[in-house]
Amino acid sequence: MRKLVLENTFGFDGLSLVACDEPAPGHGQVCVRVGAVSLNYRDLLFVEGSYNPRARLPAVPVSDCAGVVTSVGPGVVDLKPGDRVVNLFMENWAGGTAAPGLLSGSRGGGDKEGVAAEFVCFDESALLPVPDHLSLAEAACLPCAAITAWSAVADAETVKPGAAVLVQGSGGVALFALQFARIMGARTVLVSSSNEKLESVAHLQPDHVINYQETPAWAKPARAALAPDGFDLVVEIGGAATLEQSLRAVRVGGTVAMIGVVSGATAPLNLPLAVMRQVRLQGVTVGSRAAMADMLRAIEVHGLRPHIHAIVPLEDHRQAFALMKAGGHTGKIVMSLE
Repeated sequence: MRKLVLENTFGFDGLSLVACDEPAPGHGQVCVRVGAVSLNYRDLLFVEGSYNPRARLPAVPVSDCAGVVTSVGPGVVDLKPGDRVVNLFMENWAGGTAAPGLLSGSRGGGDKEGVAAEFVCFDESALLPVPDHLSLAEAACLPCAAITAWSAVADAETVKPGAAVLVQGSGGVALFALQFARIMGARTVLVSSSNEKLESVAHLQPDHVINYQETPAWAKPARAALAPDGFDLVVEIGGAATLEQSLRAVRVGGTVAMIGVVSGATAPLNLPLAVMRQVRLQGVTVGSRAAMADMLRAIEVHGLRPHIHAIVPLEDHRQAFALMKAGGHTGKIVMSLE
């Protein structure tokens, strides 16, 4: 079998496909023939060396995959060869409220080997069945981006039928958040960086769109278009450059779901604005196995599909990471192993 490895140095030039032995499942484990992996911004940062500079090399990157079970070890109860499965991002978080000991167990960040390989062994509890209508390439988009968006939208008490939700960006998390808000009956505004990106995701049917390059102070026109009293939920992905606008867009008693920091991790906070409006700032870090199972049922019932910008073969891994770095994509970037 082959796996993608950062061998001796960080950076795209440090990536290579390496031949190795196929792993055998241990007690309670299953072996998965990986059909596709998807990239998250975290994966780019890891390959470039800024996510975990102390990670020991060689290391296998990437956290998200989907594939087919090929063999099972003793003690496996539910899964069998031939089952299509998708992995969990937080393998130790079964359900309930997040706690420090549960927010671990992710792959491809230096502590546990990633999934950019033809075969990977998982604990049975780290896998869930793929909805029938999804391809493996589509299912591979779910473990990080989709569950993060689900946690932001489904856990927000303010999102009910008729609610107003503003989503920033047009990457994987943003577009999943848009879809989840719509199936929950919310009205939506999507804010992104170009008309081309907004046009490319028009099939997801946001009620209103704003190009923030043309309208950097987007809070006021967003409210005028859809929510004069403010948005029930703002999905905050930008970070330092956008938090002020998010606070101006949200309604009194509304929620700002803090997910991303792509424009910077440190920002001055307009405390009077947050306090006087009784805004809830809610950090979001992926989700549990129980939440993932709920999300997969919703995806299946509503026939949702991820928006995929590009599918490239694993052999073209440098092209895939370069697409992620360029930032011109919408939705997800997938590497296929089929």
